[in-house]
Amino acid sequence: MNTLLWVLAGVIAYSAILIALESRGLLPDSVRVQGPLTTIHTKHGRAFLDWLATPRRFWRAWSNVGVGIALVVMFGMFYFLVQAAVLTFQNPVSTQANQPQNFLVIPGVNDFLPLAVAPEIVLGLLVALVVHEGGHGLLCRVENIDIDSMGVVLLAIIPIGAFVEPDEESQQSADRGSRSRMFAAGVTNNFAITFIAFALLFGPVVGAISAAPGVAVGGAYEGAPAFAAGIEGGDRITAVGGASVENESDLRAALADAPEQSVEVEVNGDETVTVDRRVVVVGTVGGNPANLSITEGEAPVNVTAVNGTEVGTYAEFREVAAQHEYARLETSAGPRTLPLGVYVSSVADGGPLDNATNLNGSFVVTRVAGERVVDFSDLDSALADHAPGDTVTLRAYVDGEFREYELTLGGTADDPQIGVYGAQGVSGLIVDDFGVREYPAESYLALLGGDTADAPPQFSGLAGSFLGLAYLALVLPLAGAVGYLPYNFAGFYGVFTNFFEVSGPLAAFGETPVFLAANVLFWTAWINVQLGIFNCIPGYPLDGGRILRMVMEGIVARLPVSDRPRLVRTLTTSVGLTMLAALLVIVFGPQLISG
Repeated sequence: MNTLLWVLAGVIAYSAILIALESRGLLPDSVRVQGPLTTIHTKHGRAFLDWLATPRRFWRAWSNVGVGIALVVMFGMFYFLVQAAVLTFQNPVSTQANQPQNFLVIPGVNDFLPLAVAPEIVLGLLVALVVHEGGHGLLCRVENIDIDSMGVVLLAIIPIGAFVEPDEESQQSADRGSRSRMFAAGVTNNFAITFIAFALLFGPVVGAISAAPGVAVGGAYEGAPAFAAGIEGGDRITAVGGASVENESDLRAALADAPEQSVEVEVNGDETVTVDRRVVVVGTVGGNPANLSITEGEAPVNVTAVNGTEVGTYAEFREVAAQHEYARLETSAGPRTLPLGVYVSSVADGGPLDNATNLNGSFVVTRVAGERVVDFSDLDSALADHAPGDTVTLRAYVDGEFREYELTLGGTADDPQIGVYGAQGVSGLIVDDFGVREYPAESYLALLGGDTADAPPQFSGLAGSFLGLAYLALVLPLAGAVGYLPYNFAGFYGVFTNFFEVSGPLAAFGETPVFLAANVLFWTAWINVQLGIFNCIPGYPLDGGRILRMVMEGIVARLPVSDRPRLVRTLTTSVGLTMLAALLVIVFGPQLISG
């Protein structure tokens, strides 16, 4: 039984007990049970809201801004959800990101919300609920709408919402503008808290955090040399063969310079292990010419010789491979004969190679501009002395034979291109003699307001603005699942704190408080913006649905129709049902449609 089923079983059992207690009159009047949901009601706090509501003109102006924001987000959510539902029908692909449990903000159940940061997530959720419903309550008093009760909503013992119950008669007597401001106040406050939390995170907090020296190890390939030596995720490689390493380029250079297969590796700055290197294939691209397939968690395939020449390190493998465009590899999975070069999965439409040829499908490029290319990284060096507009010769293994093509380079002066989509590694094989996956600590810091020079090229533009950073922070928990970065980022916790250090004035507080503050700010902003956006969905009983009703009433009031309330109900119900259907398709469609 998986975690989600255990949680559901626990919720059902807990709810059954509460329902039984309520039916026997054993629960206080302030506690009410509705299926798996429990609401706790109170009348306390109304005097405080009356006091806080004193500057009425300010709060009305604040909420008028919120109404405008809510309307923009509301119509944006309508368009987004309908489009997402249509795309789900067209391409019902089930991924980790759209699994049903991942729509729940429950740490440990949601794959992107780890239990290790559950306290920070719960705190962020509580802040979001308090400011959201507090905004409704505050505007009730600003607009002279009476409040029957306030409280929280629990799913079993987990707080999933809060509420303010306006007096129905008092609410109906208020004008549409007053009610619209009251409904928009919650999401307005959520967006304000998001802005404040992100401003603190991107500014002083992340500004005090830097990447620790060495290569951060996100994980070691099981069965690879580093794994056998005891190197694992959370470690930092700080030196190889006595040479300090600061990044992956340093690590590769140090390994290439090491003369022996066995090399001494310093881990975390204070421990030395011996790594007995051997050439291994740790990953593969589908359709590769070697016909090898290695999935996550599978043992690597050993490569012992290239065209009869034994190889023990990746440097030796590259040296021999560069001499043979077509070679026989001796592997632990049996011999493989294949072209050695850059595995191209497809040709860019309208690119230089597409304009010069009719190539499509996959093939292997072995030379560009006369330079031998063994893996994808060689393309940049082969084109380094060329510029867009230059004519170069490309040699490739296509349909069982070598062919040469003349093409005119495109791209930019800094990045001349031949116009192909290629796979990392050699002929679709990720070949290594060490076997670790780097954790891009500096990239994550850059995407949270750190040095933009360390941001991945595809995100450098977004990392230069506050709104861009906010967007990037929202997708970081899903970054690995959607292919943006190698790992999901959920904060500074557990073994990942070994990849970072604190400096500057905040260092006086120690690393743990600073990392905790960063996590609280990150998740508070993340949850507040998610809650605000979700409540802008134009479907009842969400705030967006209520605001939509106010808008429809205002429009219909100007139309020459006899039964205006009925038309308003028809329009709002239609939009609400459309939103509900779209949500159901997005959540459950990939599993049901794809079978």
